[in-house]
Amino acid sequence: MGIVKIDDELHAEVRKASTVQCRSINAQAEFWMKIGMLAESNPELSFNDIVRKQYQATGLRLPERAA
Repeated sequence: MGIVKIDDELHAEVRKASTVQCRSINAQAEFWMKIGMLAESNPELSFNDIVRKQYQATGLRLPERAA
């Protein structure tokens, strides 16, 4: 575990997003970092595709998408 220095404006945005997503500030920042890392290594995937794959990796059964 370490400390990450981020800009005050970005920290304020993380704080706002964490409230909406019902996450701690640290959990929200970690989520954004993980999704960003996955997006960089999988540029062909959309945000929704990345999140869906993360859910599936946990074994969570997701409902089928409506056509």
